[in-house]
Amino acid sequence: MQRRTATLEDVAREAGVSEQTVSRVLNKPEVVAERTRDKVIRAMQALHYVPNRSAQLLAGKSAPSIGLITASLTLHAPSQIAAAIKSHASAHELEVAIAMPATADYPSLQARLNEFRAQNIRGAIINLPLEGSIAEKLVSENPDICCLFLDISPETDVCCVRFDHMEGCGACDTHLWELGHREFGLLAGPESSVSARMRLSSWREALHRHGVRNAVTVFGDWSAASGWHKAFELLHQYPKISAIVVANDQMALGVLSALAQLNRTGRRAVSVTGYDDTADSLYFQPPLTTVAQDFNKLGKRAVELLIQQMAAPQMRIRELLPTRLVIRQSTWPYGGRDEDEKDDLLRQLKTLVEKL
Repeated sequence: MQRRTATLEDVAREAGVSEQTVSRVLNKPEVVAERTRDKVIRAMQALHYVPNRSAQLLAGKSAPSIGLITASLTLHAPSQIAAAIKSHASAHELEVAIAMPATADYPSLQARLNEFRAQNIRGAIINLPLEGSIAEKLVSENPDICCLFLDISPETDVCCVRFDHMEGCGACDTHLWELGHREFGLLAGPESSVSARMRLSSWREALHRHGVRNAVTVFGDWSAASGWHKAFELLHQYPKISAIVVANDQMALGVLSALAQLNRTGRRAVSVTGYDDTADSLYFQPPLTTVAQDFNKLGKRAVELLIQQMAAPQMRIRELLPTRLVIRQSTWPYGGRDEDEKDDLLRQLKTLVEKL
């Protein structure tokens, strides 16, 4: 015989409270005393009670949700961050409403927050490179929605969790410097992007510490296609370049393709570094030296911190996550490829001699 599904009335009777109290525990647990809330939760667990979300939606209520405003999910990093946020939100029994505005200006972002408000969403993660003034205005104009930012400048006075750009960019420059490179090309992201400007500033500061002041800079749009075009532009401007530092892995893929097409090998070879350590970067040709950012950890911390912020809106949350340099085969000592080629030639000659 199939067991009858427990109802709201059953839970109320088991916990010794009213049905209204059970409903409050389901929809607004923060307004229920902790002792009463615990009694209701224990009753739900004992009866294997499952909330009827369909009925709640028909009654004009929504499942507990948070919002995510993100850059295009066609780009690797935003898509990986969004996947991590959805996964960890699900572990907290939260749905995620995703918005992808075409532009990152204030009116577009305010419109998305208004949409979230209409859905009774009171917390939003914003993964867009924003000017500090826009982020601060969003917070001041929307006090009823907790906003947590993932890609803003350090001096912006808002709640955020972000990666340490200075650490990652400095590691790239130092690695190439220690390999003997002195002629650098910098392929930054769009000049309009806050994160692109932060990475460029960090590269320049690190190179300045090493005494390099003549690095050539060009700007791409984060895509592999722009990396391909900008590699030609860099080498046309400054043929002596021996290392190109790139602001993300997708543009670095385009740079590697361009270098292969130009047959830049041996003494003419160019080292390349990327940024993000996307899943595909290990399988580029050659495998890409890049800066790893743990997107899963960022998604996890973003969800956890937003939940804390929603419980205590007065909290000031500012967390910096580490990065690390992953060294692969796209970087090598300056002029070192000639030695590799000599070794290959010697091995080939030795093989021929042995066959005689």
